[in-house]
Amino acid sequence: MAQRSDVQLEPRVVFRTGALARGEVLGIARFVRRFPAGCLGAVLLLIVTFCALAAPLVTVHDPTQVKLRERKAIPSWSHPLGTDYEGRDILTRIIYGGRVSLAVSVLSVLLGTTVGALWGVASAYIGGRFDMQSQRLLEICMSFPPLVLAMLLVIGLGAGLWAVVIAIGITRLPFGVRVVRSVALSVKELAYVESARAIGASTLRIMVRYIAPQCLAAYLVLATAQLGVAIVIEASLGFLGVGIPPPTPTWGNMMGGAVANVLIPHWPLVVFPGLTITLVVLAFNFFGDAIRDVFDPKLRGSNSLTMRT
Repeated sequence: MAQRSDVQLEPRVVFRTGALARGEVLGIARFVRRFPAGCLGAVLLLIVTFCALAAPLVTVHDPTQVKLRERKAIPSWSHPLGTDYEGRDILTRIIYGGRVSLAVSVLSVLLGTTVGALWGVASAYIGGRFDMQSQRLLEICMSFPPLVLAMLLVIGLGAGLWAVVIAIGITRLPFGVRVVRSVALSVKELAYVESARAIGASTLRIMVRYIAPQCLAAYLVLATAQLGVAIVIEASLGFLGVGIPPPTPTWGNMMGGAVANVLIPHWPLVVFPGLTITLVVLAFNFFGDAIRDVFDPKLRGSNSLTMRT
């Protein structure tokens, strides 16, 4: 009898697995049909991320090896995007530079948005003087242009990867506080939060268990919208010479080094890193718009630039 039951159960398990797989395929197809630009951005980001992570498999050149005999070479079969002033392959440096630029953008956005989201939940629920003082502090922080503030912080913290991550993260923090705070203010007035407060739940438990999960959608939308801004700020810092120092390649310091060496820079050093930054930022924006529309259909088609400035 046990063997018969096992035999009878196998087709049902296979049927359920097949139905689940078909449902996932249909869901992906529906997403592609509704958000083609978002899917295009996601595919481009996957390609860039794969190339950055698998850089030794994608290119055979060393991003830091100097070859003066091949300096300022134009695009060719051996160097598809040419070489820089020291004979280093530009395509290789763009690929390896993607590791640093993408890592800085993701880490800084996670840092700034996560801290800002937690701060926003606490500010909305506690209220009173803490909320008022928090908002005044954020207004002071937002009075500085993001690039200027990041530059001042990097100069104060010193050059390096984590200094750039912290500096960019601080510029993203006010947006996380304000967006999540606006959601938490409405959530804390709901009946189940009042019930939790009535039965004696602690302030920390209410914030973590009942309010923070309801802000997750806003957190994800904000984080995806901020990634493109973080890429631009990191590239700007590298271009101005206050970002991650050479010889570590980043998209920003590649362009900055090209302009700093000569009055009229070698054109591949400006065009190809700049084109890479433009495509990646557009991909982040397209993907962020699709995520926003999925989590909040009311905002579909609206202007989201307020979250990206």
